[in-house]
Amino acid sequence: MVKKITAVLIVDEVEPCSKFWVERMGFEEIAAVPDGDRIAFSMLKSGNTELMYQSLSSALKDTGAVAKADATWLHTKPVTLYIEVENLDKAIAAMQGAKVAMEQRTTFYGAKEFGVFDPAGHFIMFAEMAAAAA
Repeated sequence: MVKKITAVLIVDEVEPCSKFWVERMGFEEIAAVPDGDRIAFSMLKSGNTELMYQSLSSALKDTGAVAKADATWLHTKPVTLYIEVENLDKAIAAMQGAKVAMEQRTTFYGAKEFGVFDPAGHFIMFAEMAAAAA
């Protein structure tokens, strides 16, 4: 049985990505693994939500035999985060100044959505779900 799934996003630089979530969405960096004068890995948490970033150089070291056999998966598998929020307007305000990937829209099923790119270029979509019919 699956207990939890946490995204680990591979990036060139961890620091700007961690800062993005801490400053904009109130996440807390609960762990950071140094690699020389840089950060190799960062674990972020807000409530029950966790997100992790790992530098590409660190991921190549960690994956061992897999990376030696075929490291292209670390470079070619794009990631999109779809994040349900209580209030889309607050999420939009928190993302002020971030590169907009998708202007606000309302889907056919009633979700209001808005998307940005994180500092590493991952597409992040925020969604406020339509209220259930009474």
